[in-house]
Amino acid sequence: MGTVKFMYEHLPYRAGVGIMLLNSDNNVFVGKRIDNASEAWQMPQGGIDEGEEPQISALREMKEEIGTDKAEIIAESRDWYNYDLPEHLIGRLWGGRFRGQRQKWFCLRFLGNDGDINIATEHPEFCQWQWTSMKNLPDLIVPFKRKLYEEIVEEFLPQIS
Repeated sequence: MGTVKFMYEHLPYRAGVGIMLLNSDNNVFVGKRIDNASEAWQMPQGGIDEGEEPQISALREMKEEIGTDKAEIIAESRDWYNYDLPEHLIGRLWGGRFRGQRQKWFCLRFLGNDGDINIATEHPEFCQWQWTSMKNLPDLIVPFKRKLYEEIVEEFLPQIS
């Protein structure tokens, strides 16, 4: 494993954003990935377009993935968070150009109602969605992103409690 991982160390991280969307009960939006047969749930996330500010990317990605941008940003992560893809995914995602993602995370307060959420978007990423508690969030996530989710929860929890 270490030898293969070493082969990808030269690849850069893809710049992206992550969105922790909270409802009025401080539960977090998660979607089940449409392209994964396993129980792969995640918060909305996506790439930053050339010349785009991360805050704008977060709102755009939220609209593209869950059909609404009825939210306000209440917190931004202090730092950028990285995660590495598992070796078997490096060649399959993003044309094999990236080893993982480098993300700026945003915590947003959802201002709409559940009827505003529509995951049947132009390019759907989720086949199901739900609100979940922050404490359960890391357990729902694919193992290679679990540490990142634990760090995001740890950073944002004091700001919303």
